[in-house]
Amino acid sequence: MKIEKNTVVSLRYKLTDAQNNIIEEPDSPMVYLHGGYEGTFPKIETLLDGQDVGYEASIQLEPSEAFGEYDPELLKIEPRARFPEPLEVGMQFEGVPDAEDEGDSADADDEPLIYTVTDVADSQVVLDGNHPLAGMALRFWVQVEDIRAATDEEIENRHPEGGEAFAFGMPDDSDDGDDEFAIDVSNAGGSSPTLH
Repeated sequence: MKIEKNTVVSLRYKLTDAQNNIIEEPDSPMVYLHGGYEGTFPKIETLLDGQDVGYEASIQLEPSEAFGEYDPELLKIEPRARFPEPLEVGMQFEGVPDAEDEGDSADADDEPLIYTVTDVADSQVVLDGNHPLAGMALRFWVQVEDIRAATDEEIENRHPEGGEAFAFGMPDDSDDGDDEFAIDVSNAGGSSPTLH
């Protein structure tokens, strides 16, 4: 079977930066639904389209093809009192806790922004809403491990059954420069509390 629209692909991958420093090399394959369902980056889908099990290749993605350019406006300083203790660099929060709606937030259909704690002081916390890999050129080595036809339910749900946990962070499909991401990149502290 070849990779085509509505096939479920199991993909081994290694992610490195432009200097070949390893960023991620998971033990388990990433499983995604092929065919424009945002399960992986479009440039990787294009590379894999029509390929067979065993196919392997390396590809470089520029920031605009991966996690976007770094946006300094997504850096925020918030009062430490808004955050739970213990608070550590590397922790991630969905949105800014107790923050007022500032009117410039994304549409309700968009996913909320994930902020990473980058610095903690006595009374303030520095948060970065950029994806940890924003602004970086990335190199992927990929190898196709398995291909199968997707079920009707998987096509309807736009992802393979149980495959959500394997997808690395993906930008949304807008080109307005305000890309937001669903993040599955491990943080230093191992904590990802969600605050509303």
